[in-house]
Amino acid sequence: MKQKTHKALKKRVKVTGAGKVLKRTAGQDHFNSREPGKVTRNKRRDKTFNHTLVKTVKNLIQEG
Repeated sequence: MKQKTHKALKKRVKVTGAGKVLKRTAGQDHFNSREPGKVTRNKRRDKTFNHTLVKTVKNLIQEG
């Protein structure tokens, strides 16, 4: 039987053309004024999943 897509995860990740799995950085909503500038700049970037989780994530969201 075919596994259903995990909708909550599908909304939070993106699979690039090269096969990388990207997610938004956590903790961007509020309390950012106390963070150093370096942390604030790093929060603007998307993060890649650990290579050990990529296969699991792709399986849950039904991507190749």
